[in-house]
Amino acid sequence: MARRILKLAYVAGAITTSALIAAGVKSGKTQELDEAATRRIQKIDAPGFDPLMHAVSWAGFPPQSKILPVLIPTAILSGGRPTEAFFQLMGWGTGAISGGIKRTMKRPRPSHPEIVVTQARLGGSSFPSGHVIIYTGVYGFFAYLAHTHIRCSLLRKAVVGTLGSMIGLVGTSRVYLGHHYTSDVTVSYLLGTSYLIGLTSLYRRARSRQAAQ
Repeated sequence: MARRILKLAYVAGAITTSALIAAGVKSGKTQELDEAATRRIQKIDAPGFDPLMHAVSWAGFPPQSKILPVLIPTAILSGGRPTEAFFQLMGWGTGAISGGIKRTMKRPRPSHPEIVVTQARLGGSSFPSGHVIIYTGVYGFFAYLAHTHIRCSLLRKAVVGTLGSMIGLVGTSRVYLGHHYTSDVTVSYLLGTSYLIGLTSLYRRARSRQAAQ
């Protein structure tokens, strides 16, 4: 019960915080801070950082962004786990959340003269980050399944660590590449994790019902 209350409190807080940030973005109050944060991140010159930032965002660009979210549940289904495949596919529902908010906010992509924008196939507006929220839903649930079902400890840690790193780094990547602001990715993490909490809860409930039959 206590864990459930904590989850509900997190989701409520995340949604409230996202709404406040969205209001700040809409009124332009976050713009100066967002641009300053982008310039600071783009000044990072650590060895290997630039190729890492490009690599992390790769899975979120078409055509792979359309193929991987379907390929993963298809592979799970072929392994004889239809429930897991269904919920894995539902992780892609974060894309609908992103699209709906983008159409409402219509925030322009970064265009400050001191911000370097890497050329890429970009769709929609800047707020929120589709990469971040979809990574959180799709690869976050995949990491959950890996943690739950992979018995080999070494393999489990490798898969969960890789997926977790992708999710954790993609926010910085989107800002570093000049495609989003920090407020964009922050809201995506908040809403994406909230969606993931709900999805994993529904999955556990479905598994419990199956076990009881």
